[in-house]
Amino acid sequence: METETVGTPAGDARITWHRDATPARAVVAVSHGAGGGIEARDLRALAAALPARGYTVALVEQPWRVAGKKLAPAPKTLDSGWTALWPALEKPGLPVVAGGRSAGARVACRTARDLGAQAVLALSFPLHPPGRPEKSRADELTGAGVPTLVVQGGRDPFGRPGEFPPGTEITEVAHADHGFAVPKKAGVGEAESMAVITDAVEAWLDGMFG
Repeated sequence: METETVGTPAGDARITWHRDATPARAVVAVSHGAGGGIEARDLRALAAALPARGYTVALVEQPWRVAGKKLAPAPKTLDSGWTALWPALEKPGLPVVAGGRSAGARVACRTARDLGAQAVLALSFPLHPPGRPEKSRADELTGAGVPTLVVQGGRDPFGRPGEFPPGTEITEVAHADHGFAVPKKAGVGEAESMAVITDAVEAWLDGMFG
């Protein structure tokens, strides 16, 4: 691991690079959501699995999180922080896949076209607030303008897989909630659920980058 601090108009952001001796084909840059950091189980699983499979993983901590604040700022501030650190993500000279979980996935979708992202990886995309399906954010997802993979828990209250627009490329993590936690009664362990995510993401990346 290598950590890099990047100044942005919203304050200092931090990138934690996960590399491997295997020559990388792309950078997969993923940020956290509004309620947690890069310690999220899905982000850790991707950082552990993908480098050996030919993809550098850059875990991005937004400035508000680096500053130790508990509440995320407005979407425009999140977008400006992400946009400002994009040159650091491009520095290795590889294609960059923009990604994130929850609020981070929304940022990736909103900015992908303008930044020249090769694709978007949307983990636990918050399609709508819990119990408010009429408040859909589907336009953010469909407006990304680049190939997009959604990875969604089967019981995510922010949007179950069947609620997404027709044609959405989506991988379901059975029984999982918004944080990809699975109840013990489901009979599926965390390692199995994380393997569903990492295998699906690898197959999707291989389809683009060989």
